[in-house]
Amino acid sequence: MRKLTTMKFKVIIEEGEDGWYVVEVPALPGCISQGRTKKEALENIKEAIELYLEPEDDFPLVSTGQLAEVTV
Repeated sequence: MRKLTTMKFKVIIEEGEDGWYVVEVPALPGCISQGRTKKEALENIKEAIELYLEPEDDFPLVSTGQLAEVTV
């Protein structure tokens, strides 16, 4: 059974030119979401973070790379 861990991330919320709120997680490159309201944007970024951190079992290896696992 996996141990559940709570993690906190700082996010940047900006209002876009179209009036939507854009949220970015500086600690997770490319983890960005948006919403019509700040509340919706924060709910969406939470889901984006969970997906970002979800382990990916089927990723391609480059021919020179090696697969390793690290337990934290």
